[in-house]
Amino acid sequence: MLDNLPRGTITIEEIEMGMVRHLRKTVTDEDIEMFAQVSTDRNPVHLDDDYARDTIFEGRIAHGMLTAGLISAVIGEQLPGHGTVYMGQSLKFLAPVRPGDTVVAEVEVIGIDYAKRRVQLETRCLVDGKKVLIGEATVLAPTGKFD
Repeated sequence: MLDNLPRGTITIEEIEMGMVRHLRKTVTDEDIEMFAQVSTDRNPVHLDDDYARDTIFEGRIAHGMLTAGLISAVIGEQLPGHGTVYMGQSLKFLAPVRPGDTVVAEVEVIGIDYAKRRVQLETRCLVDGKKVLIGEATVLAPTGKFD
């Protein structure tokens, strides 16, 4: 994975409107298999080439929540980072992610309530510049460094 900034903590006092963080990850067959094992979601559209060829996707796709998990990684590792508490997340899946696709997961600050330590984040994942997932997250930002 390639992050645009080091992992760690950005405290509520340091967060500013418009801050953006991202990571880039190529989704592998191994990632999909491991996600299936951990989640127990063994839908053949993710795991069986023959089955998946006959679906609307015309081939295997990654689990949507595997892609969404990359958003969680940006939030938990970069913005706000270590010590962040997820409060909510909306997701809309716009296009499939396939084995071998490189996903760029991005998080952008769109609202801050300093008194309550709440941060609103626009979340998105892109493949080849095309949005495949969009949403918003609400998080509780840390007040101290955890590094």
